[in-house]
Amino acid sequence: MRILIAEDDQVLADGLLRTLRQSGAAVDHVADGNQADAALMTHSEFDLLILDLDLPKMHGLDILRRLRSRGAKIPVLILTASDSVEDRVKGLDLGADDYMAKPFSLQELEARVRALTRRGSNVSSSVINHGPLQYDQAGRVATLEGKMVDLSARELGLLEVLLQRTGRLVSKDQLVERLCEWGEEVSTNAIEVYIHRLRKKIEKGTVRIATVRGLGYCLEKIN
Repeated sequence: MRILIAEDDQVLADGLLRTLRQSGAAVDHVADGNQADAALMTHSEFDLLILDLDLPKMHGLDILRRLRSRGAKIPVLILTASDSVEDRVKGLDLGADDYMAKPFSLQELEARVRALTRRGSNVSSSVINHGPLQYDQAGRVATLEGKMVDLSARELGLLEVLLQRTGRLVSKDQLVERLCEWGEEVSTNAIEVYIHRLRKKIEKGTVRIATVRGLGYCLEKIN
């Protein structure tokens, strides 16, 4: 899961970064509206935008308006110090998907993030089943035939991406975009290593990660 946070309060931003990274997300942060708008125009890999309304240089509602005018469907969770009905209505009318007034519970924010990213990937439940393989996105636990699979944080992220796109090809570049933050050096060769490790742990019976040479990977069920 890849998240962009647009928040100028550094203390709050640090708390959000720490919490969401601990939950397994790759998270990037910008501190003003111009940076947020530029990031959204040049990067299409984000699964969620957490958007403060009262940003310097460009107001959050203007960022949201410009984002939706470009046809972007990324889920947007608005954060604001104002809890007025008028502000909520404006944000939702412009295309926001959810709204939280400060201060808020980080535990509740995590739950809303999970709900929005599930909606964005057309997954209705926090638990994804794929034959004998099951993955709980909320608890970040994978089981195979009822037994827990010991996966690293990177392997869990990789499995989540593949499960959310079951039956579809995912390229190495797409995996890098979904798993890695700005400035994090992860090569496509490293993705091959992670895929190899994941295969050894989950490929059993009817579960297989297929490689389509030159194109990418696809999680399949073998009948």
